[in-house]
Amino acid sequence: MAAVQVAGSLLGGPPRETPREPPLEQGSGFRRLSARLCALRPDDSSSGRTEIHLLFDQLISENYSEGSGVAPEDVSALLVQACRLVPLNQNHLVSKLCQLIHHLLNTLQVIVDEQNLDFLLAYAISAIQQCSSWTHMQILQALAALVYCNGSKCQKYLPDLLGKGGILMKLSDLAQSDPEVRRAAVHCMANLCLSVPGQPYLEEPYQNICFQAFLTTLQAPKSSAMDDITFCMLLQNSLKGIQSLLNGGKMKLTQTDELGALLAVLKKSMFHGLPGLNIEMPTVLYPTPLPQYDGLPPTKPQQSESSSSRPTVNKKKKSKVKPKKIQQGEEEEEEESSGEREVAPVSGSGRRNLHKGDAQCAPSQGGQSLPLAASGAAGKDRVSSPFSPSSWKRVSSSESDYSDAEGGMQSKVRSYQAKVRQGALACFLSTIKSIEKKVLYGYWSAFVPDTPELGSPQSVSLMTLTLKDPSPKTRACALQVLSAILEGSKQFLSVAEDTSDHRRAFTPFSVMVASSIKELHRCLLLALVAESSSQTLTQIIKCLANLVSNSPYNRLKLSLLTKVWNQIKPYIRHKDVNVRVSSLTLLGAIVSTHAPLPEVQLLLQQPCSSGLSNSSSSTPHFSPPDWWKKAPAGPFLEEASVNTPKGSSEPCWLIRLCISIVVLPKEDSCSGSDAGSAGGSTYEPFPMRLEALQVLAHLARGYFSTTQVYLMELGEVICKCLGEADPAVQLHGAKLLEELGSGLIQQYKPDSTIAPDQRVPVALVVMFWTMMLNGPLPRALQNSEHPTLQASACDALSSILPEAFSNLPSDRQILCITMLLGLNDSKNRLVKAATSRALGVYVLFPCLRQVRVSPCSSSVPLHSPFYYAFWWM
Repeated sequence: MAAVQVAGSLLGGPPRETPREPPLEQGSGFRRLSARLCALRPDDSSSGRTEIHLLFDQLISENYSEGSGVAPEDVSALLVQACRLVPLNQNHLVSKLCQLIHHLLNTLQVIVDEQNLDFLLAYAISAIQQCSSWTHMQILQALAALVYCNGSKCQKYLPDLLGKGGILMKLSDLAQSDPEVRRAAVHCMANLCLSVPGQPYLEEPYQNICFQAFLTTLQAPKSSAMDDITFCMLLQNSLKGIQSLLNGGKMKLTQTDELGALLAVLKKSMFHGLPGLNIEMPTVLYPTPLPQYDGLPPTKPQQSESSSSRPTVNKKKKSKVKPKKIQQGEEEEEEESSGEREVAPVSGSGRRNLHKGDAQCAPSQGGQSLPLAASGAAGKDRVSSPFSPSSWKRVSSSESDYSDAEGGMQSKVRSYQAKVRQGALACFLSTIKSIEKKVLYGYWSAFVPDTPELGSPQSVSLMTLTLKDPSPKTRACALQVLSAILEGSKQFLSVAEDTSDHRRAFTPFSVMVASSIKELHRCLLLALVAESSSQTLTQIIKCLANLVSNSPYNRLKLSLLTKVWNQIKPYIRHKDVNVRVSSLTLLGAIVSTHAPLPEVQLLLQQPCSSGLSNSSSSTPHFSPPDWWKKAPAGPFLEEASVNTPKGSSEPCWLIRLCISIVVLPKEDSCSGSDAGSAGGSTYEPFPMRLEALQVLAHLARGYFSTTQVYLMELGEVICKCLGEADPAVQLHGAKLLEELGSGLIQQYKPDSTIAPDQRVPVALVVMFWTMMLNGPLPRALQNSEHPTLQASACDALSSILPEAFSNLPSDRQILCITMLLGLNDSKNRLVKAATSRALGVYVLFPCLRQVRVSPCSSSVPLHSPFYYAFWWM
């Protein structure tokens, strides 16, 4: 019988399950150890101290994963109990307790409540005052974790911490002998300045005390007792503290000396550790239209010898270099090294196109060339010869005189130096947001490049980092800062003028600003070619768009926009969707700035393949020039072709590009990186389509003579957009309709300079609006779930050409009026205002004015809704 049962189990019977231990509940280890700790009573015996030591070690070694189930109040209660068990005369136990406080609060992301914070702060302050100096490092770490985001709750203890003779003021002083303690004290001050939105921040007197302490730390040189990594962390903490004061504390920099001193240390920190560059800055920067002197200290003989010997590296020896092992904490450097700029071969044609009109930059004999070394005059852009970002990589195994461990340490130092530069740029960005633009532009020449005079060196600027920093993250940060400076600078840049040759004894300020604008164009285009990181590439293009939007091209010499236009074309088909979107943004900025510009008009008339065939290894793959020719064909297009006004025989490639992005399915070559597209969508990502619609709207507003050739085709696009489910696409379609309608009205104004044979025929305009009114436009007007779309559709409906409205069928005329009258009772103020504007426009139409003047005319039946509607108006 037993054999049968065994056989049955082997043949597929349910196997007997072995009993399993129940899974451990999350946080059970912490609660168990916490219960043991809470059960203890103060005991000064050796066994009692040993038990507390063991419990602290177990709590520190416990695995606290995310969602560990440990409540913040339980952590605070445990720490209070631990402080009660540890007397201040036990230095080792105090040190271990402070390690526990730092570990638990940081690992579990706990912000201590105010009641327990008072007890723990009092304990920590007393510990610093009474314990040995070797414990100060651990106590300060615990103090930094306690005051994190709790600065407003520490008011009672601020005199002890930041007052005259306060603990943190003493330990952060330049005279402090222990560099680690000094760094930890500055870290505490930075955490005190960090505030949570919605909570009060540090009082103004203490803000000023902290600001001066951070500023003094940044101005002081590195002491001989401090290693490079500790110095970098000290600078990082000071920069974070100032950034917290500017962001959360809303600190205002009103004094010129105060702002100038901050900008001076920020500029110095922005270039901290940059290979091949070490600048000397004045203590204070003052507002001036002239570039301020950046002193370059003399190069050491050892550096000059190494830089002169490195270009002749044996390739066989170079190939033997093995990558150094990345130490712990260098994950970020490892990420950045994948995007570091290498000396890559770039085709000669692409380089010539880039420098056409500036300088010819031919590739070197080895087939490699750096776009970074080119400038308007030979060699003027170089700050120093060994400035190549990859110069430190070109060391053969026979030349290296340090071990693998030392090489790993150098890599770690470079990582920390890059973080200092990033912190300085982030702090500078906060500074820009906290001061007025008119104040900032006084320091324009200190951060924005200018074309140097013949024989003088190029001053270091934000573009120096963009072109030559080995870290892609730092390059992106520098571009964000430059974009923030350029944003809203149209009034400042409007004084630029460079339309004629100035031969005077002095250089006017307008010429200096124009020179700076030209240099920005040149440097950003150089960076565009040299960049390999998609994220940084996106920032370059966005920065170019900001520059284009604010530059007065009508007061500058031609060719600046042409260079940008030709250079950006290949990136429209980049594999990264963010690069493609920013490229369209830049094109939209070009066609919207000071429109219409003759230079842009010529660019729009270029052959479709112009600038698209010169692809090189530095630019992304571009499809054949006829990829956009799959235009959508609608029922109105064939009928409208005979009525289309005469235009350019060559189709406008930008309009065709935008139409294809909006209505055609996306190509396989770009589908792999379209993170912004909806799941299962066959079209381009929504950001691409929306940006394409905006470009079309800009073209309709500024270059209607080019756009009118595609009137019916754009009507098909608008109908498709208004018929989609996404309200953002519908809204942009309505905006495009409004711009097209406004362009048609401008053509028929009495003071219009457009010849009658160049205008869009009224019959074609009637056909266009009939297509709109028979399409999804009425549904958009009745979409009460999206009042913004309703208001935009009302504005579009008010842009009907009066001559075309009078030729519309009567039922379409009545449809327009009745829909607007119905929306006039809307509860949404935005919709009601748009409806009132539209009705005000309709009242002035000649055909409707006749109805109001002659209400008893036999041509208008008294019982028609058309009559009653306008009699009510």
